[in-house]
Amino acid sequence: MSTTTGTASFVSSRRILLWSGVAVLCAWVLVPIYLIALGAFGGRSAVYLWPKTGLPTGLSFEPFLLFLRTEGVLGSFLNSLGAAAITVALSLLLGAPAGYALARYNFHGKDSFRLMVLLTRAFPLAILALPLTVSFIRLGLYDTVTGVGLVHTVLALPFAVLVTQGIFLGVPRELEEAAWVFGCSRIQAFFKIVAPLALPGIAATAVFAFVISWNEVFAASVLTVRNRTLTAYLLTVLAESPMHYRFAGGLMLILPSVVFIFAVRRYLFAIWGISSK
Repeated sequence: MSTTTGTASFVSSRRILLWSGVAVLCAWVLVPIYLIALGAFGGRSAVYLWPKTGLPTGLSFEPFLLFLRTEGVLGSFLNSLGAAAITVALSLLLGAPAGYALARYNFHGKDSFRLMVLLTRAFPLAILALPLTVSFIRLGLYDTVTGVGLVHTVLALPFAVLVTQGIFLGVPRELEEAAWVFGCSRIQAFFKIVAPLALPGIAATAVFAFVISWNEVFAASVLTVRNRTLTAYLLTVLAESPMHYRFAGGLMLILPSVVFIFAVRRYLFAIWGISSK
């Protein structure tokens, strides 16, 4: 009887500890977002209100809408979305086949290639700023969303290659061989067998590529003048802006990443075997 009671107490303690950790983690993530939203929708008075109230009153969309109507904000927001879309698409189109090749084929220099892919992140972007600017001017890519998206792809591609390699290594080769036996070509076996099983990892790679592009500011500032991304635009205009404008800019930087992650959440949950409708 005492053993059963002790086991139940231990399980209960572990459950309490687990949910306490989950609550702390949620608070760590959500409280800053809540405070930023409070400043964005509450205007100047909400920013300087202290102590902060749990359920604030007097919030309005007008301060945030006024920020959105500021010249250049929506244009830079669309530029960021365009650059992020290019980054995600190219990172998956180039990174997934490279990761599959590393996972399935043995070739001379495979380990060296994997190392070189990783070392591309060792070069500081500031060193390449001047050569990139000159090259982009010659190619007609300077001050374009396409040029920014290409640079962001270079930043995200090493991660995409190495992560997708690990994902494809986790898919048993025997499943592909069975598909070949039943008449599928290599391409058909990949899309019908491997790709669905690797989809959660591919979704995680897409999220990482999106966040890299969305948050990157140095290349976007150097390679654009008129067609700036949102981060580069906010860097130049918010230094002299009122505090509630800064909170509105911060909220606008956070929301697209949250929405994108929410859109692919069921694929991310599938990594840990959690179902999500």
